[in-house]
Amino acid sequence: MGSATIVDVARAAGVSKTTASDALRGHGRVSEATRVAVAEAAASLGYTINRSARSLRTATTGAIGLYVPQVIFRSEYYLSFVYGVANEAAKAEYDVTLIMSGQLPSHGHLPNVDGIVLCDPVASDPVVRGLMATGLAVVTCERYNGDRVPNGVIWSDHAAYLEQLLDELAGADARHPAMLASTTVSDWSISLVQKYRSWCLARGIEPVIREVPFGTDPAALQDTTLQFLQENPTVDALVCAADGVAAAAIPAIRLHGRTIGEDFLLASCVDGTSMRIADPAITAIDTKGGEAGSECARLLFELLDGSTPEGTVREMPLELNQRASTGA
Repeated sequence: MGSATIVDVARAAGVSKTTASDALRGHGRVSEATRVAVAEAAASLGYTINRSARSLRTATTGAIGLYVPQVIFRSEYYLSFVYGVANEAAKAEYDVTLIMSGQLPSHGHLPNVDGIVLCDPVASDPVVRGLMATGLAVVTCERYNGDRVPNGVIWSDHAAYLEQLLDELAGADARHPAMLASTTVSDWSISLVQKYRSWCLARGIEPVIREVPFGTDPAALQDTTLQFLQENPTVDALVCAADGVAAAAIPAIRLHGRTIGEDFLLASCVDGTSMRIADPAITAIDTKGGEAGSECARLLFELLDGSTPEGTVREMPLELNQRASTGA
């Protein structure tokens, strides 16, 4: 016998060919009962969607592009984001093409994808600018501060969660919190620094900030942190912006003669495994990388199938996890 076709599936499920196709692709107005019936018919017949044929019929590539910062492999957040995009793409039966730094689209040559997801886009990044100018549907994770407007945005109010974190530090008797900020010029990093400065100024506290390049070697980071604390002896709490920085700073804080969770408080703007297993465990904002990636891909697919209007902006809630490093 030859391979089962969509017509065979439709006949077995007692529906039209169009309804069977919509049910398997997750599109159209198809009842849950019909979806189940079609899925069971497809499974019993051993039917699989011919993606190449579908792409030819619909003039699509069957793939979306994903561009993330070059430091992806040094960040648990970015790795989780990639998995979130990939999982959502798999549900929609799409592949994911990872676009790396240096792959600047040349004139007349576009990435062979239907749309693009940009994670933490930086306006000064030439690859980001090139991808924004392709004319393809683009969804960004966090707002883009360049001269073009993406088709869709998934963002979180990181500043509001940082304010909540700083209030918690003040409630735990921190009098002079400082910040190790990121050198990344993205909407995320800019909003955190602005919120920290405004929070300090509103309380008559002198802001103390040191920028740290993303992916800095732990040994160099410890030296920077120790020097930073020695230069600012009144600092009794430290908020670290980038992924993993707070955990790496623990040895320096101890060398400075402070006890984390007692006479010195420590927190991070990005949660992760290193925050949870640190001794003491570190209070952190859960930025939910996997969920953010999934939401970005879902919005991109909705834009591609026309079910969501261009310019859609969705806010994704975060969570502040309080732990022993702030006396919790």
